[in-house]
Amino acid sequence: MEETMMFKFGTEENRAAVILKEACTAMQEKGYNPINQLVGYLLSGDPAYITSHEDARSKIRSIERDELLSELVRFYLDKNKP
Repeated sequence: MEETMMFKFGTEENRAAVILKEACTAMQEKGYNPINQLVGYLLSGDPAYITSHEDARSKIRSIERDELLSELVRFYLDKNKP
């Protein structure tokens, strides 16, 4: 391998962020409060808190809960810099 590889960081929205947005949209479409549902899921690990509408439950289960929490904290801190 003679060519230099380029690492692109932050150029694409990360997978956890995309899945969180899709799941929130699906929950809103079904009349659920996404914040309450996500908190229930993150605390308990029970996927029943996430609707199966638009395959949201399967998508959110494809990401580890700690990754989802990391993305939520990162987003919060980015938006609330001192």
